[in-house]
Amino acid sequence: MIALMLAAGLARRLYGDENENPPKALLSFGGESLLQRHIEILRACDVEELFLVVGHRSDDLLGEAQRIAPGGFVKSVFNPRYHEGPILSLACGGPALRSGSPVVFMDADVLYHPDILHRLVRSSHATCFVFDREFQSTDDFVKVCLRDGQVVDFGKTLTREHDMVCEWPGFVKMAPDIAAKVADHADRIVASGEIEGAYERAICAVLHSEPPGTFGYEDITGIPWVEIDYESDLKKAATQVIPRIAEFG
Repeated sequence: MIALMLAAGLARRLYGDENENPPKALLSFGGESLLQRHIEILRACDVEELFLVVGHRSDDLLGEAQRIAPGGFVKSVFNPRYHEGPILSLACGGPALRSGSPVVFMDADVLYHPDILHRLVRSSHATCFVFDREFQSTDDFVKVCLRDGQVVDFGKTLTREHDMVCEWPGFVKMAPDIAAKVADHADRIVASGEIEGAYERAICAVLHSEPPGTFGYEDITGIPWVEIDYESDLKKAATQVIPRIAEFG
């Protein structure tokens, strides 16, 4: 199993346009960067490789990766269009998505207890979302929707009928064939020129095209996590989530 992480962006919602702040993956909590936490958790889950899509201040990210990870664990690709839509970074992850291995897709800007990734990696579902029934974010969050106990919709904009809405922490495991289909959809979106908008639409397109039950789920409600998009998230991470992670054990 390998991991794919998108870490190319400018963090505009946190820092503003055209900023020179370090990437969010270098934010430090409890003396460790998010990237260090990701790598340590991935290795503890026996993930063999992290494929890192970089752009903004890429040398800083790769320097941190080199400091933390053993040689060969982190492979990277540079997205020269990182100022544009995040679907371009997902398309840059094509080699990982088409590797023939199961893929754990990860957002880089999430602080979380290791149990979330452990549950995802060890899930009996070959393709699997994690979700939280209690919304942790107050604005602009990604949803996983169920109907009759099956995942039927995913993203910020919903189009399918559902009877439960949960929040997505930014991680999904994909079987090799599903991962390759996500790469194909990302490429088609980029080729169409419709690069504005969320990358999740490529994953959602595959969800909608596959038979019901293809995408399973693991409920991680109660396990501490936060996605860091805004200044309020940064404050919450430092004052609430880090203490909860320590207490959770």
